[in-house]
Amino acid sequence: MATYSILREWAALPRTGDVMPVLFVGHGSPMNGIVQNDFSAAWETLGPALPRPRGVLCVSAHWITHGTKVTAMDSPRTIHDFSGFPRELSDAEYPAPGDPALAILAAETVGLLGAGALDHDWGLDHGAWTVLRRMFPEADVPVVQMSLDWDAGPERHLELGRELGALRDRGVLLIGSGNVVHNLGLVDFDAPGGPGAGYEWALEFDAAVKSAVLVGDDAGLVDRERLSASARLAVPTPDHYLPLLYAIGARRPGDDALVFNEAAVGGSLSMTSYAFG
Repeated sequence: MATYSILREWAALPRTGDVMPVLFVGHGSPMNGIVQNDFSAAWETLGPALPRPRGVLCVSAHWITHGTKVTAMDSPRTIHDFSGFPRELSDAEYPAPGDPALAILAAETVGLLGAGALDHDWGLDHGAWTVLRRMFPEADVPVVQMSLDWDAGPERHLELGRELGALRDRGVLLIGSGNVVHNLGLVDFDAPGGPGAGYEWALEFDAAVKSAVLVGDDAGLVDRERLSASARLAVPTPDHYLPLLYAIGARRPGDDALVFNEAAVGGSLSMTSYAFG
């Protein structure tokens, strides 16, 4: 798959200082965490191509709270937040360590320390661990998750990404994990998948987002219904879209941009992913 050579070429580009890249990953089905396919293979290629991070801060579509929370335990549990999948997936574990110091730093960075932001109950949901077990299979990179504040508007999520971008200078790999197009109500897993596949409205919205990402139209990405008439079908609920805004907020002028895993699944699920650095 051409994506693999592109990932290696991107990783070889000269970078200034030790600034970590920032990623938005379309995570798709939890099965991507255990099956070998083009998506999981791209994650396996990307992980070793990145500078070695001090830790990972992941904003996943699957942790939604009132207010922003950050996992602050030493050993986050692997959360199997799904049903109807093979036992092999439910038995999978990702025993990466946590990093309470990074959790405190992240909370301080976005001005939340002392506001009940430090969480000791959640762990790593499938938006995080299914991707990370491919990127860092030894589970030896500390991982902290940050929740999505359901009460905040998209502008606030973008602003949180901008604030968290400072952690890139501290060796922290920022990952937003969701899907640009995510309409499970209309998904048809018998539909052809891959590059160029997908419902017309799904491809239209995914392309509009890609164009906005590449030209730096942050305002359009925030106001997605202005960006595309297909937005309501493509994003019936914002949970899987909002992690993209964290990656967009954390990127910097002059960052190289890589688009990878640009394909659709089930007609209404896009796996398009971005790396900036």
